[in-house]
Amino acid sequence: MIFRQLFDHETWTYTYLLGDAATRDAVMIDPVVEQMPLYVRLLKELDLKLAYGIDTHVHADHVTGLGALRETYGAQSIHGIGSTATGVDRFVKDGEEITFGSHALTAIATPGHTDDSFSYLLNDGERNIVFTGDTLLIRGSGRTDFQNGDAGMQYDSIFNKLLTLPEETIVYPGHDYRGVAESRIGEEKRFNPRLQVAEKAEYIELMGNLKLANPKFMDVAVPANLAAGVTYTGEYHI
Repeated sequence: MIFRQLFDHETWTYTYLLGDAATRDAVMIDPVVEQMPLYVRLLKELDLKLAYGIDTHVHADHVTGLGALRETYGAQSIHGIGSTATGVDRFVKDGEEITFGSHALTAIATPGHTDDSFSYLLNDGERNIVFTGDTLLIRGSGRTDFQNGDAGMQYDSIFNKLLTLPEETIVYPGHDYRGVAESRIGEEKRFNPRLQVAEKAEYIELMGNLKLANPKFMDVAVPANLAAGVTYTGEYHI
């Protein structure tokens, strides 16, 4: 399998490019529209055919690249069911598979950060990999104080779904603010400070007391992403 982890420094966002080495079919998870020149160059260099662009949820911190990827490559845009975004080609349900070549991503409904948050599980034959969006971060978890977030739902998503995966499952989150690229489910069980709670009520109280400032691009990003991304206005060449 072809795998690239990409990073947008302005918004601390990770984007993931996955490709089948035989068929060259590919998917991209959580693309950032300002990074389109990089995506175009990389897809050309690696000779990949982008079949799908996936957002793990309606983002508040960056404008999605789904619209630009659809216009440039005809890539189908995917959200989890429950998303109210318009212009999305496919809404996946919990347990549904997204196939590319001989590989498949399994959708896992993990609401809480937002009410439409999904994670995506991949088994490449040798390892389990889970792309957790903003639900489970490395030594953290996504805030739950806007976009119909719910700390109790997030607790259930993390403890009853993600943490039940094998401990060696590789965790690739939607963001990182500490310079760490990946984790493991077992690591997060042991070292993630937000997961060291005795019960759901304690987690809800913890999340309710974070008092974080709004993301600086929220007023632009949310409306754009509810339309599945605005048209890219920069310059790039295929």
